[in-house]
Amino acid sequence: ACDGWPSRLVQNEVKKLTVSDFDKTFIEYGKKKNYSKKFPMKFMVHDMCIKPTKVKYDGIYALDVIEHIHPKKENKFIRNIKKSLLKNGSLIIGCPSLESQKYSPGYKKKGHINCKSASKLKTTFKKYFHNVFVFSMNDEVLHTGFYKMSQYLFLLCTNPK
Repeated sequence: ACDGWPSRLVQNEVKKLTVSDFDKTFIEYGKKKNYSKKFPMKFMVHDMCIKPTKVKYDGIYALDVIEHIHPKKENKFIRNIKKSLLKNGSLIIGCPSLESQKYSPGYKKKGHINCKSASKLKTTFKKYFHNVFVFSMNDEVLHTGFYKMSQYLFLLCTNPK
């Protein structure tokens, strides 16, 4: 979750929240920026490309993460997320669409090594979840419309296989 920027929004809707990143620097920054008694949350350094979490969660969200995961590590990353979820857990993935990359400034594309089209993203996650729902976003409007014109994709994945 990098610096945990959406964590306060999520915290308003859940009982408990754990923010994680593989980089301790981002976790320390996230603690300083986002933690308060009003918004209690845990922070942990964890690399999902290496192993699942010790604790199983009802839900996991990873916004702006999958496009930075090397394709060779992608399956292990997704398997470890799946193993970190409870039996009926849910996963929300968010990433820029492959089609949007030609319109993104170079500084944003630099680390985007694994962008996908909506259909490829869904196919990838269907290997691990019984239900995968695709949503897309243009100009801050969420829809289920024409994916090739989408700037950002969301997947809601439920019931791990």
